[in-house]
Amino acid sequence: MTIAKVEVERFSLTCSKPFDAVVAALKSAVGQPDMVGFFKATRAANSFSDLERVVQNGLGRTGLMLFAEFDLGAILRRETGTETPKSMRLLVGNPLIMKEMVKHVPDAGSYAPVTVLVDERLDGVHVSYDKMESCLLPYGSLEALAVARDLDAKITTLLRECAR
Repeated sequence: MTIAKVEVERFSLTCSKPFDAVVAALKSAVGQPDMVGFFKATRAANSFSDLERVVQNGLGRTGLMLFAEFDLGAILRRETGTETPKSMRLLVGNPLIMKEMVKHVPDAGSYAPVTVLVDERLDGVHVSYDKMESCLLPYGSLEALAVARDLDAKITTLLRECAR
């Protein structure tokens, strides 16, 4: 058994834009394929180029897609009532980017697709993301870190755009 400590850098910004507008901006920037159909098509791909086509068809203008969303606030409101702030966890990524990291660091599969958290707080709407480079830094792979840096730039640019 091995236990490793991973120090994570969290990118977070606060905006005055309404929660629903931030979530809508995020969703409009990423592809939203029907995930059942997407995974069926990826399994049916007969070659890597076929697989790439399936993935490319699922991506949005940012080169990313939405894998899943979890309305954390809706769960909290069941207990605390309608005044509970909104909170949404979005799993966002690109299987081709993930593949490039996993080739060099298998544990990268634990971190991809990435989580984007959008939540209401007293000081505004927070948009947060744990930077992939910080997750992979302990593994020491320069190749994986280069891919992670590119992914971090893509995600942080997206979050800045959605918060404006």
